[in-house]
Amino acid sequence: PPPAGASPGALNPFDRRLKRKQKNWAALQAEPAKCDYLREEVGGRIADRVFDITRTFPLALDVGSGRGYIAQHLTKETVEKLIQVDIAENALKNAVESEIPTVRVVADEEFLPFKEDTFDLVVSSLSHGLCVCVLQIHQVLKPNGVFIGAMFGGDTLYELRCSLQLAELEREGGFSPHVSPFTAVADLGHLLSRAGFNTLTVDTDEIQVNYPGLFEVMEDLQGKYILCMGESNCSWNRKPLLHRETMLAAAAIYQEMYGNSNGSVPATFQIYYMIGWKYHESQAKPAQRGSATVSFGDLAKIEGLLKRGKK
Repeated sequence: PPPAGASPGALNPFDRRLKRKQKNWAALQAEPAKCDYLREEVGGRIADRVFDITRTFPLALDVGSGRGYIAQHLTKETVEKLIQVDIAENALKNAVESEIPTVRVVADEEFLPFKEDTFDLVVSSLSHGLCVCVLQIHQVLKPNGVFIGAMFGGDTLYELRCSLQLAELEREGGFSPHVSPFTAVADLGHLLSRAGFNTLTVDTDEIQVNYPGLFEVMEDLQGKYILCMGESNCSWNRKPLLHRETMLAAAAIYQEMYGNSNGSVPATFQIYYMIGWKYHESQAKPAQRGSATVSFGDLAKIEGLLKRGKK
């Protein structure tokens, strides 16, 4: 919790104790696999990025592993041993089995209980508060180790957020957040660089899911998808409830502004993928400034130069 006299969001915008309760509750729900379609999809895409690196990782760490959405896509030829860390013990108890020898540790992802220079690979898929722990991830990585992660982008659920805000402004004269805040892509490069990572790669992707209406979106986010993932809004300034009149107005706005021709409404999930390496002297270094022998201005002439070379 924040220190006495400090604003709750001064150090961390999220209530970590509430987050743990949400994730533990979600892990105990019946048939949680029905709610994990997005996490499993993103976990598979992170595994694809691991496979793109042509090396074997003796020891890997999965930060905020949940039920093991990345591990089920990895192979023991790529990762020899995996440690899964999550704040919710129920999520680890219900983890999906994989062929990789795995050790599960209950710990807050923001306070990793490992020594420096321990892991060859660190992965993380949609872990809440990932931005807060990138410095610790850098510390536990070995030199020349790699971090591959994914997190929700700033445009995630923009249709829902806009509809709720407009409805609250109209019916209640103001609005408060009902979805946890997300990071802008422009901040990711600065964040990883300040944590000490180099050779950075950041790319974005969007996954769109269609629902019959706003109430089905809310049900999926609260009771199935969001809560089963443990990703309910846990910001300190969250509002405990929405009035019925506001919800009805939001449903009408959602349908009017974003509705599909078949009567359904879309919900967009923006995903940021990031790759960063811990420095090692064996890594390739950029050329010194001013050492180039060809100007970018000559690129327009390259076709003519190629024809001249053929002659």
